[in-house]
Amino acid sequence: MVENRLIYLSVFIGITIVMILVGIWTSRKVKNGEDFLMGGRGLPLPLLIGTTLATLVGTGSSMGAVGFAYTNGWAGALYGLGGSIGIFALLLLFANVRKYNFTTYSEELSFYFGASKLVRGLTSVLLYLASIGWLGAHIMGGSLYLSWITGFDLLTAKIITALGFAVYTFIGGYLAVVYTDTIQGIILFLGFIMLTVLSLVKIGGYKTLSQELPNDMVSFIGIDKMGVIPAISLIVVIAIGVLAAPSFRHRIYSSKNTFTLKKALLLSAILFAAFSLFPSIVGMATHFMNPELEPGFAFPYLATEVFPVGIGAIILTAGLSATMSSGSSDFIAAVTILVTDIYQVFTGKTLNKEKMVTYSRIALVFTLGLALLFTLSASNIIDYITNFVSTIMSGLFVASVLGKFWPRATWQGGLACLISGSIISFIVLSNDSLQAFWGNPILPSLGGAFAAGIIVSLVTPKNTVTNEEALEILERERKGNDLVADENTETASSK
Repeated sequence: MVENRLIYLSVFIGITIVMILVGIWTSRKVKNGEDFLMGGRGLPLPLLIGTTLATLVGTGSSMGAVGFAYTNGWAGALYGLGGSIGIFALLLLFANVRKYNFTTYSEELSFYFGASKLVRGLTSVLLYLASIGWLGAHIMGGSLYLSWITGFDLLTAKIITALGFAVYTFIGGYLAVVYTDTIQGIILFLGFIMLTVLSLVKIGGYKTLSQELPNDMVSFIGIDKMGVIPAISLIVVIAIGVLAAPSFRHRIYSSKNTFTLKKALLLSAILFAAFSLFPSIVGMATHFMNPELEPGFAFPYLATEVFPVGIGAIILTAGLSATMSSGSSDFIAAVTILVTDIYQVFTGKTLNKEKMVTYSRIALVFTLGLALLFTLSASNIIDYITNFVSTIMSGLFVASVLGKFWPRATWQGGLACLISGSIISFIVLSNDSLQAFWGNPILPSLGGAFAAGIIVSLVTPKNTVTNEEALEILERERKGNDLVADENTETASSK
């Protein structure tokens, strides 16, 4: 067993080294802060599909979904279904914002409300926290996995997992994330297909599952096991997680153009829907093999206890690819928000463009430390994600929809969406009966956010800033210190 653990640890180190080499290679293409944070805003179709799909197939929808399916059967596919719906909705509702050349989601949200600095300031903090939350989920999922297969204590495993994807992101920035995502996405798909086939062969085919597992586990998308409302809540909370996640907005802003982006999102949604079947089958097969496991260890159990060490190494590679691809995506999104929005809103200045890469790397270290702190008391991936999304991101999504599609929306209404969504989520989370009924707080949180946003918008003054004026304001804010320097130069010349 000790020998096997050394092999698995060597695989992890090997994967990390390969990703670091990719980071070093991509770092040669980084000439400035825009390249480091946005990849030059020219991602082609293959890389867009690769990075979007790899980000979708993250810790929750792979290892987390396996553990969820271990307990709830076909309900494990709800995660993939929700993610696919979220990507389709992202395509239909927001793909066209690529033309505005936004850098962050908070900048986009402020645009919808007349370039409101208050909206941008508040949402930048919330989105930074949301990105750290997602990053924490990936660290947590990877650490549970690494702890099982190596015997490390959970804290050590969390630190190692975080450093695994932090190093190559630190070196190559967003381009390193995109290229490694694409590589890891391919590994993920092939690894989970192989794992699904091997699991079915091991138990004697899918017929064994349908005959031996409880009927509620093999019911249509696990509705008999979950209940209709909790199942819908899970689909919606995952979809909202995609629609309001800064990492997916980052894909919009960095794409080559709107047409390329739409094709990438469409293909990613279809492929992810197909992928969602694999973790569900794997989870149910694991339940049949060993019904006494802790659900969170269902995935690593297959790698270390069921299949030979060679197959286990491939499973390990697929699982770690899920963690690293999604973790690095949320990592770079959080840093972009920190060094552009949060710094500018709270200091009134922009960072020196010539030193932006250095500042971004410092921000990477700071963000990683915060994410690790967030994970110290958490151990369940799905609960962590669903509760976090309901509390932080439901209001953000509602504010963006009202702001983009309803001319009467005001910045006060946007803030009401954010506040009410979080308050209602906290109320549901603090009441066991409400939480049991809804499954998670997302549905009441969305309903309350929409109601509050509409009511407050109707009783507050209409926004009079046009889209063109809002874009001009944001452009001046982007230039920041450079614009002030130019104005000072002109003043000095005139004298």
